[in-house]
Amino acid sequence: MSSTDSIIKLTTERLSPEPIIDTFYRDDCGALVTFIGTIRNTSKDGRSVQFLRIDLCGFDSEEKLNIIASQAFAKWPLKKIAIHRRYGLLKVGEIALIVVISAPRRVEAFDACQYIIDEIKEGNITLEKDIYDVNVS
Repeated sequence: MSSTDSIIKLTTERLSPEPIIDTFYRDDCGALVTFIGTIRNTSKDGRSVQFLRIDLCGFDSEEKLNIIASQAFAKWPLKKIAIHRRYGLLKVGEIALIVVISAPRRVEAFDACQYIIDEIKEGNITLEKDIYDVNVS
């Protein structure tokens, strides 16, 4: 895997999938799998959410994402991976996570995408907190 095979980004800026997807089309790949995670308006227990606060868990969050990408490349025959993770205070409907996989076959691309999302959720990379009222900080 070279540095051009994975694109890792942590940012407080708005995320957009189109520029990433446009660079992932390859003649040797029949699969381009994209996951876009957005902020929903209800919590797991059904409470109304107004915002989601996403904080980084330390200074090594980007390195942890690079490790996850490397692990995915080791498990499946992938060509490119993008992981863009937003942090800060996000409104309902905003994009919090984009994962894009380019691979020769769809099964491997879908499996790798699911793996990456699961690893991000379990990897102590970010901490998420629902904000239920605009007056809560």
